[in-house]
Amino acid sequence: MSIDDLSQAYWYAIQTRSRHEKVVRDQFVAKQITHLLPLWRKRSVWKDRIKLVEVPLFGGYLFGYFALQHRLAILDTIGVVRIVGISGKPVSVPEEQILAVRTMVEQRLPYEPHPYLVEGMPVRITHGVLAGVEGIFITRKQKNRFVIRLDLIQHAVAVDVDSAHIEPLAPQPVAHGLLAAETSVLV
Repeated sequence: MSIDDLSQAYWYAIQTRSRHEKVVRDQFVAKQITHLLPLWRKRSVWKDRIKLVEVPLFGGYLFGYFALQHRLAILDTIGVVRIVGISGKPVSVPEEQILAVRTMVEQRLPYEPHPYLVEGMPVRITHGVLAGVEGIFITRKQKNRFVIRLDLIQHAVAVDVDSAHIEPLAPQPVAHGLLAAETSVLV
């Protein structure tokens, strides 16, 4: 990493302690750190009422725009766990992805969290007549498909599914095809 890399600002994903996203956001405001914490309105049901509450779109994360030479100000923020990286090195979030999320939020488009799905990932169906069935997620001809393997006879069957009705079974993949377990804490 060159000195230019340390002084150039990029967007980074910041992992926070559980339910500390807004606490970290407020401290970033006080420290004048450019940040993005997209929120969405979730229907929350209590015994006596139903309420819409604003919760982070990406639970446990927010984004900060800063040069790595200033990372200590980020890491010293109460509630910050780490700057997300791979093999001990921070990895920036592509500007286009941040712009897409920011535009979606600012334009008040209807959005909600969605599981991160990768072709070949083991998944479980969560709704409908196949609820609870496990299989493999694939895409064919611009359609999401759910494959049930019959290992004993070495055959499989695929059915079209709404990706909103499946959940991943394996650890979530992150940048560059590495698994979440392969990311590291940066200090």
